[in-house]
Amino acid sequence: MNIVFNKKAGANPLLAVQSLAQGVPLLGHKKLRKYVLIPIAVNLILFSSMLYLGYHYVGVLIAQFIPAWLQWLDWLIYPLFFIGFFVAGFFTFTLMANLIASPFYGGLAAKTQHILNDQAGEIQEQAVFSVLGSELKRIVYLISRAIPIVIISIIPGVNLIAPVLWGVFGAWGISMEYFAYTLENEGALFAEQRQLLKMARIGTLSFGGMVLFALMVPVLNIVIPPIAVISATIYRHKLAS
Repeated sequence: MNIVFNKKAGANPLLAVQSLAQGVPLLGHKKLRKYVLIPIAVNLILFSSMLYLGYHYVGVLIAQFIPAWLQWLDWLIYPLFFIGFFVAGFFTFTLMANLIASPFYGGLAAKTQHILNDQAGEIQEQAVFSVLGSELKRIVYLISRAIPIVIISIIPGVNLIAPVLWGVFGAWGISMEYFAYTLENEGALFAEQRQLLKMARIGTLSFGGMVLFALMVPVLNIVIPPIAVISATIYRHKLAS
C-alpha cells in the first residue's frame, strides 16, 4: 500500500500545534456531533474515576515506594512520583476510554476527512471488529513496552528517571492512539502505522506530548480525546499534501 507521508513536514513540531489549534473549533461542528457526544460521556465517567482514586490513594502509594534513607529528598521525590503516577494512570485510563469509544472515533476521523476535502455522501470507515482488533494490538504493544518502565519506577534511586521515561513513552503511545483512526480508514494496518509515524517522529511526539499534557488537566481531559482524533486527522491531511 502506497500512503503519502511527507517526512519533511513531519519534522516540524509547529505543524502539531497548528493541527491542534484547527481541531478545537471543529469539535462543535454539526456534522461531527453524533461522533463526539458518546466518547465525551465515556471519558467523563472514566476520568472522574481516575481523579477519585488518585485523590484517595496516590499519597499512600508514593509513601510506600520511598525508602527511609531517601526521606530527606521528599521535596524532590514526591513531585516526581506524583507526575509519574499520573502519567501512567491517565495513560492507562486513556487506553480504556479509547477502547470503548474506538468505533465512534473511526467515524469521527472519516467524517473529519470529508469536511477537510469538502466531500459529501457516505463516509468510509473500518468495520467495528477491525477497529477493536487494532486497538487491542496497540494496547498489547504499549503494555509490553511499559513493563520495563514500571520496573524502573519501583527501584529506589533509579526511579528518579521514571517520570521522564513515562513522558516520552506516553507521548509516543498517545500519538499512536490518535493517528490510528485516520490511518485505519486509509487501510493502514498496525505495523504500517508504526512505520509511518516513525517517519514523522518529531512531529508526532510533539503532538502526543501536547495531548498527553492536556489529558492530565481536569475537565479539559474530558473533551481532549475527540479533539485529538480530529486534530490527528488534520495533521495527517497536511502530511499527505
